[in-house]
Amino acid sequence: MKIAVFHNLLSGGAKRALYNNVDYLTGNHQIDVYIPSTAEENYLPLKYVADNLYSFKVNNSAFGYLYSIIKHFPSKISLYDLEKAHKNIAETINRQDYDVILCEQDKYTMAPFLLKYIKKPHVYYCQQPLLSQKEISQFLYEKAGIKSINDAESLRLKFFLSRMINTDKNLIKYSKYTLANSSFSHESIMRSYGINSFVSYLGVDTDLFRPLNVSKENFVLSVGRCIPEKGFDFIIKSLAKIEEPYRPELLIVSDLANVHWKNYLENLAAQLKVRLKILILINDEELVKLYNQAKIVVYAPYLEPFGLVPLESMSCGTPVVGVKEGGLRETIDHGHTGILTERDETFFSQEIVKLLSEEDRMEKYSKKSIKIVNKFWTLQNSGERLLTHLKNSVAKSKN
Repeated sequence: MKIAVFHNLLSGGAKRALYNNVDYLTGNHQIDVYIPSTAEENYLPLKYVADNLYSFKVNNSAFGYLYSIIKHFPSKISLYDLEKAHKNIAETINRQDYDVILCEQDKYTMAPFLLKYIKKPHVYYCQQPLLSQKEISQFLYEKAGIKSINDAESLRLKFFLSRMINTDKNLIKYSKYTLANSSFSHESIMRSYGINSFVSYLGVDTDLFRPLNVSKENFVLSVGRCIPEKGFDFIIKSLAKIEEPYRPELLIVSDLANVHWKNYLENLAAQLKVRLKILILINDEELVKLYNQAKIVVYAPYLEPFGLVPLESMSCGTPVVGVKEGGLRETIDHGHTGILTERDETFFSQEIVKLLSEEDRMEKYSKKSIKIVNKFWTLQNSGERLLTHLKNSVAKSKN
């Protein structure tokens, strides 16, 4: 098939997943990538795995920025000019002989403007559906320490989020075939948008994320963007409940960091006497080594839609202790490849201590993790699942 791919993603798990899928599809299909100039292409650049990559400039004019505030919501760029770039991309694709389009999310609007203008069969991979306005607002209010809905900041957030959610809901209606990365995400998409989606599980690069012959060291590892939603503060507070002589160091690996949140985490760890090191933008080889050196990986994001981190860790043979929320319930096999706990600092810390003290159980989890990843969670499995949906989209458009 001849496949066009669109994205305007940030660095992180969604971009890694797209990179892996494009790399797989290029083996037997022609893959051309189309992006607005705002897309993140320094991290895992697709030009090295796709047949062609075309970038369309987003002008970001002053008029467009002001128009966007009135029509949509305040953003870092002009959504008016972003939509023009999406329209230009769609019109270019429509003129070509592509069989199907794989459309990823847009970091500014979630569902992309491209969906309005594309005329060919397409699959929209909704990696992370927006939560309801109430859920998002409540979460942000709590993190910001806002208690009353009458606070000016609460009203500003409510206004901003409601408009952003409306834009996303209006755009996703144009999707004719939507994918989710987990059953949890499928349910979130149904709840948030009232539309059906199909689950297409992601996979990990088992050639990259693999066991190494290195010694374990006295630290636990967590990976993810340094923002409140990733729950690193919960992990720090949990580790603080472990008696100091037995308390492992915490290493956090992040692609990007919110400076204020990074400072908050470092101050929190110092207050609670938790040894903490935050590493930013390390390369894949260093990350794989850390996965292997860590005694366990700890993972506690809030309602993570899928989360590649547990699978990357399991592929390296390192067990995971995670919260029993979101997509983690589908990737961590409780009692076989890792542990799932309630979001409770005492329970979480107790499971860490128990697992660290039982080397035989850790070894058992390690062997089981590698076996399960290689059976179901490989890039080939993920690519085959995605390819099935791309073909189904083409067939559906002919009916």
